[in-house]
Amino acid sequence: MEQTQPGTTKYAIYAKFEVDGIVEKPDVIGAIFGQTEGLFGPELELRELQKTGRIGRIEIQLSTKQDKTQGRIIIPTSLDRASVALIAAALESIERIGPCNAKVVLEKIEDLREIKRKRIIERSREILKKWDMELASDTEKLLKKLLEESREYEVIKYGSEELPAGPDVKSSDSLIIVEGRADVLALLRAGIRNVIAIEGVKIPESVIKLAKTKKEVIAFLDGDRGGDLILKELMQMVPITYVVRAPSNMEVEDLTSKEILELLDKAKKPLVESAESNIHMDRIKTVAEELRNSLEAVIFNSNMEVIARIPVSNLAEELKNMDGIKAVVFDGIVTQRIVDIASEKGVNLLVGCRISDIAKKPKDLKIMSFEDFEK
Repeated sequence: MEQTQPGTTKYAIYAKFEVDGIVEKPDVIGAIFGQTEGLFGPELELRELQKTGRIGRIEIQLSTKQDKTQGRIIIPTSLDRASVALIAAALESIERIGPCNAKVVLEKIEDLREIKRKRIIERSREILKKWDMELASDTEKLLKKLLEESREYEVIKYGSEELPAGPDVKSSDSLIIVEGRADVLALLRAGIRNVIAIEGVKIPESVIKLAKTKKEVIAFLDGDRGGDLILKELMQMVPITYVVRAPSNMEVEDLTSKEILELLDKAKKPLVESAESNIHMDRIKTVAEELRNSLEAVIFNSNMEVIARIPVSNLAEELKNMDGIKAVVFDGIVTQRIVDIASEKGVNLLVGCRISDIAKKPKDLKIMSFEDFEK
């Protein structure tokens, strides 16, 4: 593996380029910054990311031959997986370097942490082998037992994509979907064995098929932008029962076993508890009666305080931009689109004048109609 910068770097992007002419390294750097600028907003501007240390020094390797320039671009980064993939794709959009036509092709993306883990595991095997040779018979038995117990944390490969998964992923009647192999290991350490990683933003076919055989499917994702993108994709492809997120800007792999179990336990608790009280339900009923024939929506926060009253026509877009919502009551039809957005935003209660056919109904979202209050 080529050397990359030390520190908190997680990934390294490698791209090959070919130029119809003679150019120098500054020309390549200028093309990278200039032709990717403004593609995805200020949060993914390469210059700003380099200033904040989320992207390291960009390395350019090049050579010239017969009036052509060939080379490689290496970009070390500490960004999340989804952002890394966007930057890698943006590199391939470069069409000119200096005054010449050029073509850039992604070569690979290396997970530097995984490479480091492999080196550590390989070294640990060497240490164990040497240790095993030096131990007396009683100690050898103890070592054997420890090694057998360590297999509890071994990750299996599932499906044609050979996805990282826990040993009970097929036999269990529930499934937990995470982002990567490190997340699978974190859940295995917490004693959770029915877990599988999707290894990217695109949902693998094996995961889609497996999820359809389960009574319960939980999405357990990082608390960052990458987790947001993956959740949107999952909600379209998989019948998700619960959504669990790591705290903001944290990854599942960084959580302790205790934190993982607490988050999973909290997610399965009913979001509208029998009483969150009759007082709250009475208030919902009153608002529902007031909204009849108004074509308006009322939005409540976690303290059941009204935080917005908007036209129903704007409801979907407004929900996407709001946080901390507990309940939504509106004089309109509860559609699958509204249900998906409400579930993604953590809404507990959704009340409409009527309910259309809902193909995917999350268990953590209570859906009611105005008629339910008349029974």
